[in-house]
Order: sequence, then structure tokens, then C-alpha cells
Amino acid sequence: MFNETVVGLDVHADSIVAAILPPKSDTPEVVKLSGELMQVRRLFRRLSAEGPVRSCYEASGAGFVLHRLLSYDGFACEVIAPSLIPRKPGDHRKTDRLDAIMLARLYRSGHLTPVHVPDEDHEALRRLLRLRETYHAYCTATMHRISGILRNHGHVFKEGKSTWTKKHRRWLGELRQSLQGPLQTALGAELQHFEYLETEQASFDAELERYAALPQYRKAVEALCCLRGVKTLTALTLLVEIGDVRRFRSPRSLMAYFGLVPSEYSSGNREYRGSITKAGNAHVRRLMVEAAWNNRHNAAAALVLKRRRQGQPPEIVAIAMKAQLRLVNKFLRLDKRKHRHVAITAVARELCGFVWAILMALPEH
Repeated sequence: MFNETVVGLDVHADSIVAAILPPKSDTPEVVKLSGELMQVRRLFRRLSAEGPVRSCYEASGAGFVLHRLLSYDGFACEVIAPSLIPRKPGDHRKTDRLDAIMLARLYRSGHLTPVHVPDEDHEALRRLLRLRETYHAYCTATMHRISGILRNHGHVFKEGKSTWTKKHRRWLGELRQSLQGPLQTALGAELQHFEYLETEQASFDAELERYAALPQYRKAVEALCCLRGVKTLTALTLLVEIGDVRRFRSPRSLMAYFGLVPSEYSSGNREYRGSITKAGNAHVRRLMVEAAWNNRHNAAAALVLKRRRQGQPPEIVAIAMKAQLRLVNKFLRLDKRKHRHVAITAVARELCGFVWAILMALPEH
């Protein structure tokens, strides 16, 4: 490792600071470049004339553009997980120059953890899925805002127990016509905005359903849909966010990637396990918890679930059936002595194991 040049890059939108550690030297050369990527290419071509070059930079809003550019030119470049970078508790200095030097030294010593870099198609689809999730959150916030506006003015829906049903929406339309003045304007604007958000979300759903039916995703999506609580969008999100499941050597490593494993504070004879770490992928962690709520009822498979399992390989159905029985029993057992949210989180963690098992059972492309 010491016969190659190591470069730590501190990457920003308008500037890049490179700390260059020559072979068998611990004295870095620091170079500040503009955000123009051609300057980085010229730097690496100059350094490669003297020997092999390895480089790294922190995962950030800069994305994977620089990684792909350097990899295309044949240079080794890794994107580092920022949360796993060792830091000195007493060091309160932070500059671009110091960050680049720290990255170069830690990368040479092997103390940095790289993140998985998706290909461009996966990254684009991941962006669309997260945008759909954002619009879903906008819809939820708008519904709450409309309910709050009406409640503050004494308008309460009493024709049913559930809101945002067909009957409730008809009541909102009639109320919109009967109100006068500023309240009518406010409610009308909110309802119009809500209709727009719903339309956009529906268009995202239709587009994502089309992607889920593509040959590279269809078999895996249908296999994951054999699990209770997992439908097309959830399955597609799991595939895109996980990438190649074989990079996770065990179910527990996938659980840790989703941040669903317990934190631990143990020393000497004292052992303490706390709440989940919440490290890693927050988007999938939320989906796994939502899916886990569907496994709190009895284990009888619904008709729609039986239909989704038709035509699937026997080993996939067997894993799904095992999950169906095991997860509901785990919830019922934990629900008697733990808070319900703790029980659901434990079910979500175990559900990750069955997701891993199903994806591993599928043939490699």
C-alpha cells in the first residue's frame, strides 16, 4: 500500500481540496482546485505518471459524479461514509484543508468505511422513489392542515368514523360551497392544492408501477410481494436501496444497514442494549416499520396475498409462509410485555431477515 499515492478529497460545489500523500511519506501536499472536474482529471493524470493512485471523499450532496468520472478514467476512488469516520473528541478545528488531510491519512491506514455506489439507473430510480415519498408527506401534511382549519372554526365531520373517505370528501365539497369570506378562500386553496398533490402522487405511482414491471425488477418485486405488508412500491424501493443483496453476508448486516439493530453500551461485566441505532438508510427503515404493522394480526393469509403468491417458486412461498407465522407470533409475544412500538420495531428487524432470504434465493442476473 505504501508504494502508491493516496489522495483525500474534500469536495464542494464550487471547490475541491486535495491532500496528496506520496509513497512512503506522511507529509501531504495540499492543492485547492475549482469545482471544474477537468482540473481533478489533470491532477490525477499527473500523479499517475509516478505510480498507482488511490483516492476517497466523503458522501455528501456532491453525489457520485466525481467517483464515476475518476472510475471511468481508471483511477481507484471510494466514497466514504461520513458517520463512520474516526474523530478525536478534543479536536474542534474543521477546515477543508484539515478534512482532506485527515481523509488521506485515515484512508491510507485503512480506517475508513466506503459506501455502496449505485449505478446511474438505480440512482435515478431511487431519486424518483424518494420524490414520491416526499409528495406523500406533502399530502399528509395538507390533510392535517385542512382538518385543523375546520376544527378551529367548529366544523367537525360527524357522518362517519373515518376521514378522507368518499363521504368525507363529499362533505368537504359541500362545506366549501356553503362557507363565506376568508375561510372559504383558505379552504378552497388548501383543497385545490391537495388535489394537485394527489394527482402528482398518482402519476408517480403509475410511472413506478411501470418500472417495477421491467424485466430487471419484475421477478424480485413479485417475490418480495409474497411477504405480508410488502406491495409493489415497497418491494421496488427495497431493491433499489439495497442494490446487490450479496454484499450483505448475513441478515444481521442488512438489519444494521437499515439501522434496526439495538445500540449497545457494554463495559466490563456490565451489558446494556438500548434503542435501535437508526444508522444507515432511513427511507427503508420507515418502510420496514410500516410493513411490520401488517404482521400484528393472525397469520391467516388474505385472498389478495394468496393471489400474489401464485406462480412463485416453492422456496420463495415457503420463506413467505414462515415469515407470516413467525412475525405474528413474535408480535403477540412481545406485545404482552413491551410497548407496542418496541414490538413492531422488533418485527421490522426480523422482517429484514426474510427480505434477505428471499433476495438470496433468487438466481443471480
